[in-house]
Amino acid sequence: MEHKLYYTDAYKQDFTTKIIKQDYDKDGNLYVVLNETAFYPTGGGQPYDTGTLNDINVINVEEINGEIRHYIAEQLHTEDVEGKINWERRFDHMQQHAAQHILSAAFWDHFNMPTIGFHLGKETVTIDLETENLHAEMVEKAIQIANKIVFENHPIRIQWMNLEEAKTLPLRKEPNMTENIRVVIIENFDYNGCGGTHPKRTGEVGPIQVLGWERNKGGIRLTFIAGWRTLKLMGQQQQIMKDVSKQLNSSETDIPAKVAQLLTSQKENEKAIQTMNEKLLFAEANELLLQPIKIHADILISKVFTNRSMQEIAKLSAIITEQQEHAITYFVIENDDKLQCILACGKSVSLDMNALLKDALPTIEGKGGGNKKSARGGGKAIMSGDEFLNQLVSSLQSAV
Repeated sequence: MEHKLYYTDAYKQDFTTKIIKQDYDKDGNLYVVLNETAFYPTGGGQPYDTGTLNDINVINVEEINGEIRHYIAEQLHTEDVEGKINWERRFDHMQQHAAQHILSAAFWDHFNMPTIGFHLGKETVTIDLETENLHAEMVEKAIQIANKIVFENHPIRIQWMNLEEAKTLPLRKEPNMTENIRVVIIENFDYNGCGGTHPKRTGEVGPIQVLGWERNKGGIRLTFIAGWRTLKLMGQQQQIMKDVSKQLNSSETDIPAKVAQLLTSQKENEKAIQTMNEKLLFAEANELLLQPIKIHADILISKVFTNRSMQEIAKLSAIITEQQEHAITYFVIENDDKLQCILACGKSVSLDMNALLKDALPTIEGKGGGNKKSARGGGKAIMSGDEFLNQLVSSLQSAV
């Protein structure tokens, strides 16, 4: 393993070496293979390192057929290479990966919940727990245990061994190989086979915080962050609290009560506005009923509206047809490049509004439907609202 510098020293940030091979893969991507490397390749749930080789960006690192391929943006023209890894990214991965070991061990040791999946993402980390139920009290306990291990600053040891040696340890998962098994050890707490990079002590992991959990494929997927990610989130949340506190003219501790007060006030205002809107609709309905068109035993109320919602006009139509059982309402709405309409009638009208609507909609390339008493639809503004309403009324007069 001497050529894998990330195993001999996970803290190594730069190195010099020689190029063994420079080639293109089957997809035409340029890569180099080095005599030795500090760049960690994607594997075991941990993403690859980024950085530079002779100031040329390394954009991906993969281990394929036993060789570590460094995918680069342009060709290298010298045999000797100076490599520099993105230390901020590497140390972040070390923090998150070690935090996963600690948190997984907490769930396994105290709740008998094995981790069956792990993903280290750019913003958050997830573990998949083999359990059907997870309660807030369990999560809180696991967080306390995990952070206690962090603050106690235990050594994190790496030990290479064979299968027989590994079997003497209380591993969370049995290895799938017989030789060169790399075990990450937090003494008297966690023993786990792993190929990732880790800090030397648990204190370097920093605070671990669970963000949430959800059901996933019969188990539970839990999302968390650690280290600098946690501190960054805490800083963002603190700034949000300060901004909200300033806007509410309230102390941070009083924010929940202030928000509850505002929500109550908002609901009361919304209810008052709704009541006022209903009164206005009733007044509008009564005004429209003063201008009916007589159609045999029934009356027609028709109008073109501009920039009104279908929901509001449908309610207006319902008010009229409920007040006047012989009423027919033909309402057209002009909204930008669309035409909408609602046809409705009172209980004493024998016409089929849905059939009348279906006959009219093709003229505006529209769609819609409903029932005999009420139907609505919409289409393109191929003509003006007045022209469409006139066509609707003409069709109605022909139908009676």
